[in-house]
Amino acid sequence: MARAALKWRMDDLSNESKVSKTTIYSFENGKDTYTSTIAKLEAAILATGKIRFEGKCVCLID
Repeated sequence: MARAALKWRMDDLSNESKVSKTTIYSFENGKDTYTSTIAKLEAAILATGKIRFEGKCVCLID
């Protein structure tokens, strides 16, 4: 999981993505999530420059 790889708490991802912790929790537990919400989460994670996504793989960038 990208959030864990970044050592981010749910609060960190929520602050960076502007997505509520409740929504993040639901997404991480497999609940249906709007495409626009997923895009916000992805953008926040990619903005760190430390993570890239390749298919289903979460890859750390050295």
